[in-house]
Parts: sequence; C-alpha cells; structure tokens
Amino acid sequence: MKSPWLCAVLAVSSATWAWSQQAGPQAGGNVNASNSQVLHLDDLVRQALDKSVEAQSALHTIEAMKHHLPQAQALPDPTVAVGWAGNPAPFSIMARDASSYRGATVSEQFPYPGKLKLQGAIAGKDVEAAQAAYEAIRRRIILEAKTAYYEYFYDRKALQTAQHNKELLETLTQLAESQYRVGKASQSDVLRSQVEVSLLLEKLIVLEEQRDEAQARINTLLVRSVETPLAPAEELQPATIPDSIEQLYTSSAENDAAKAIQEKQIERDRLSVKLAERQLRPDFGVSYMLQQRADQATMNGLTFSVSIPVFNKTKQRPAIAEAAENLISAEKSRDSRLNQIRYEVKQQYLVATAANKLMTLYSKGVIPQTSLAYESSLAAYQTGKGDMQSALANISTLLNYETDYYRQLADYQTALARIESLTNATPSASPSTPAIAAATKEK
Repeated sequence: MKSPWLCAVLAVSSATWAWSQQAGPQAGGNVNASNSQVLHLDDLVRQALDKSVEAQSALHTIEAMKHHLPQAQALPDPTVAVGWAGNPAPFSIMARDASSYRGATVSEQFPYPGKLKLQGAIAGKDVEAAQAAYEAIRRRIILEAKTAYYEYFYDRKALQTAQHNKELLETLTQLAESQYRVGKASQSDVLRSQVEVSLLLEKLIVLEEQRDEAQARINTLLVRSVETPLAPAEELQPATIPDSIEQLYTSSAENDAAKAIQEKQIERDRLSVKLAERQLRPDFGVSYMLQQRADQATMNGLTFSVSIPVFNKTKQRPAIAEAAENLISAEKSRDSRLNQIRYEVKQQYLVATAANKLMTLYSKGVIPQTSLAYESSLAAYQTGKGDMQSALANISTLLNYETDYYRQLADYQTALARIESLTNATPSASPSTPAIAAATKEK
C-alpha cells in the first residue's frame, strides 16, 4: 500500500496541469484587476486604439489635409491697386491738367487650364496617403497590444507553473525528510531536494520580474500608471494557421499598409509629373483700370497679360526631371517593400508552423511521458528501489517542458498576429489545435 506521503505527491503531480488550465474568474469588459474579471484581448486592443496619442495625431493630420483640398484648387487672390498723379495731396487732381488723375486697378491671374485640377488631385492623394498611414499606425498598435498580451499570458502561466512545481518539490522534500528520519534515505537526498527548491525560488523571482514588466508594457499602451494592477489574461484559444503560404503572399501584397502608403505616393508623383509638364504652358492675367481726371470723362481700361516661360531650361524642365525621378524612386521603394513583405510572411509562417508542431509534441508526447516518468521514479524512491536524483530530474524536466509549451503558444499567437497585420485578415479559432488540457486528460 502506498504511503500517505506518496499519495499526496502523486495527487499534486496529477493536478499540476489541471491547476494551470482551470477556468479563471468570470469574463468582464474592463482590463483592471478584479476577482470577477479577466483581461480580454479584444478589450485591450480597443482601449489601446482609443487612447493612442499617435493614432489621434494621425487622424488630425488627415483632417488638416482635407482642409488643404479647397486651397489647392483655388484661384490666386486678386490684387487691388489705387493711386494718383499730379498734386502731392493724396487722391487730389490738378485742375486744367489732363495728365493728372486718380484711379484704381483690379487684377486677377488665371493658371493655364488643368493646373488647378491637378493641384487638387495631388492634394487628394496626400489625404489618401495620410489615411493609409493612419491604417499602418492602427495595425501597429493592434500588433503591439497583442504581442504585449501574449507575453503577459506566457509570463503568468510560466509563473503559475513554477509555483505549482515549487509545491511539488516542497512535498518531495518533506517525503525525503520523512524517509531520512526512519533511515530509508540519506541526508544528501534531503539536501538535493532543498537545493532544487532554492533554485526554483530564483526562477520565480525572474518570472515575477518578467510578469511585472509585461504588465507595465500593457499599462503604457493604455496610457496610465505602470503600477496599475491587471486582471489575469483569459485562456488562449489557438488560432488556425493558414494552409497556403501562396495565399498569404497574395493577400499581404494586396493589403500591406506600408505598401499602400507607397502606392499613394506613386499616384501622387505621377500627377506631379503631369503638373510639372503643364507648367510649360503660360498663365493668364486680366486687369481692369478706372481713372478720373479733372474736367474730363472717366476712363475705363482692360488689360490682358500672359506669362512666357522663357527660362524653362533652368526652371520648368528641371522641375519635370525632378518629378520624374521622385516617381521612379517611389516605384523602386514599392518594389522593395513587395520583396520585403514576402520575407516577413515566410518568416512568421515558419515560426507559427514550428511552434504549432512543438505544441503538439509537448502536449501529446513529451509532457505526459515526463509526468509518468516522474511518478514512476517517485514510486521507486519511496519503495527504496530508486534514487532522489531521478525524481528531481523528472520534476525539472516537467517544469521546463510545461513552460516551453506556453512559450510556444505565445510565440505561435504572436506570429499569427504579425501575419494578420501584414494581410489585414483575422485568424479563426481552431478547436483542433493541441491544448495542454488535452494532455492532462490523456495522462
């Protein structure tokens, strides 16, 4: 019959995974700590977007550029001139002098047809580019929030797992002390188990620091004190990894925010080339003049003017060349981004694929096997047929693989979040993705 000590240790071992997977507090919509709430990813993303100063600044930039649209298409302001000739007194006329007068002139300039329309179109592309830049900022904030959330989830789970293993080691230490008192174990067994407990305490300190850092990062995204307590993260439901990387290539090329900005820049530069070419055409001017003279009829005059681009070799034509070079530069930047997108998609796809395989390996193979090996070594030690070192080694291995499972789960979700940012697609939840709770049931 197994001793009470062995039964207690086996009970703790069997409950280790179940404890880490038990349902947390009930769901709530606030990200603050509460006994009745958990931190939901959707709530964190929404609040991060709402409170982002950078996103708000980008929205005001868009509004400012919209106000520039009518300015770009407006005619130049007319000019009004008044004057007199003859007497030094202002606006006075010399009697009996036909050359003395006072008058006013109103002038207006009219750009060559099409110039104002092109200027308005260029301003419109600036607005579209600003909107694309806002979308890039929005996606980056979402990615930062998700990355911080997944790291926070991992740190809490790793800390929770280490605390459970600490309880297991403490129980094993008590068993060793009991065995030592009745002469069934050596003092070295007690010392080894105590050393392992001390080493685990060191690990707990590091994990607590990492958890606090992740919590401060989330609070920073929410624009509040880094000391604000957070509710525990909800259990992650692994998303489905995309089957076809070719589809990801196509989707990312079509929906990447950085590429969208460059596309708008290309469209703007094409219009700029057309406007620069249109500057070779002359602008027109119209002036109306009114003159009053002594003892003579009031005179009216109308003047038409036209600009002549005689300095086009040093002005208009270099401007055309400049606009053309800017267009080529924008197109090259776009092509470079397209190439970079494929690399980023491939990189994150490989990370997600490897993490998914490791999660399956850990949850369906390594962890259940290691747990059984630990129980076997513990039973052998209790009956005097095994040694303490084997039991301790199995506990350490179990802790490492439990922690590695959550590390891979966080990395998996982060990689999918990066793919989502590139493709603007939301991964769907996958009930078939291996979960650690399933490993507990199988064990």
